Amino acid sequence: MPEGHTLHRLARAVDDAFGRTTPEVSSPQGRFAEGAALLHGTVLEGAWAHGKLLFVDFAQDRTLYVHLGLIGKWFVLPVDPVHAETGPPVVGEVRLRIADEHHVADLRGPMACTVVHQEEVARLVDRQGPDPLQPVGGHNDPDAAYRKISGSGKTVAELLMDQTVLAGVGNIYRCEVLWRHRLHPLKPGRSLKRASWQLIWDDLVHLMPWGVRTGSIITLDDVLEDVRAALDGGAAVQVPREFAVYQRTGMPCLRCGSTVRAKVVAGRNLFWCGGCQRRT
Repeated sequence: MPEGHTLHRLARAVDDAFGRTTPEVSSPQGRFAEGAALLHGTVLEGAWAHGKLLFVDFAQDRTLYVHLGLIGKWFVLPVDPVHAETGPPVVGEVRLRIADEHHVADLRGPMACTVVHQEEVARLVDRQGPDPLQPVGGHNDPDAAYRKISGSGKTVAELLMDQTVLAGVGNIYRCEVLWRHRLHPLKPGRSLKRASWQLIWDDLVHLMPWGVRTGSIITLDDVLEDVRAALDGGAAVQVPREFAVYQRTGMPCLRCGSTVRAKVVAGRNLFWCGGCQRRT
């Protein structure tokens, strides 16, 4: 399942391509025909995300709600001039198509794709925890997440993957951020100190925008500095897929040399260092 930075990046792409215009909205597959008919011919006012939920606001108080789930795919692509008048051919089972003469966005395999009103949007967002990619304030309060964490006997690793506790964080970010702060992932939430939670939150606020900017998860400081320097210099960037512990079972920790361990937690393989991640 895509982590939150992917949804924020996708929302930005939809907004850049179609925001404040009246694109064609259709359902080539037919399963979203009624919803597409409600949105077609209305102004797309903007797109935004909270955690792993994506919302596209249209005129007349109508919002498209999309949850990609495990297999959903949605890309915004430029239209080949050859297909400018007829539109690109439909390939595969396309639940939703948003298109104009310049761009096309085909949605395939989402867990959710429906038209909702503002009351339902508020309900969906209120069920989520705070999102490190959103400005802090109102609903997006990291203290609300800590209240849930500090009152729970579940492991910190489980809680960081619970979208009702913290929105948008997936397996890679949870493994890497816990490693960055030497925190044992299997400690119960109720034993996590407030200062340690603040370290986790602040680091996610620091790291996740780079995921939005580059489309890749960056958690190693040296990689981040190289990417920052390249972008500042106007160079094209190919972000290496390098992590400290994620998918490095049995390999030496980059910090202390101890063996990286793995265990299934909350349905996903958790990775951590058995040596330096003992902080309580």
